[in-house]
Amino acid sequence: MTAALHQLTPFFNCIRKDNRISPTHISLYMALYQFYILNSFQNPIEIIRLTVMDRSKISGLATYHKCIKDLNDYNYIRYIPSFNPRVRSKVWMLIK
Repeated sequence: MTAALHQLTPFFNCIRKDNRISPTHISLYMALYQFYILNSFQNPIEIIRLTVMDRSKISGLATYHKCIKDLNDYNYIRYIPSFNPRVRSKVWMLIK
């Protein structure tokens, strides 16, 4: 099993038991996970909201903010938003 798939198994085990997680949360997590892979599995990853929204197929800003906040609050990720358009937000992938 590749490293990328091996590290996703704990996430899927957790969400199977977590009724708070919707398909939109999963889509967002998968988009973030793609950036994590591209970052050689190193935390934190730096993200651009519009790129993450595009990759996760989330079109609504409110939906994006709700889901990323939920993933942070449920301890699937650690999210540190940047309120400066010149500085990327940071995300730590927590489920391993």
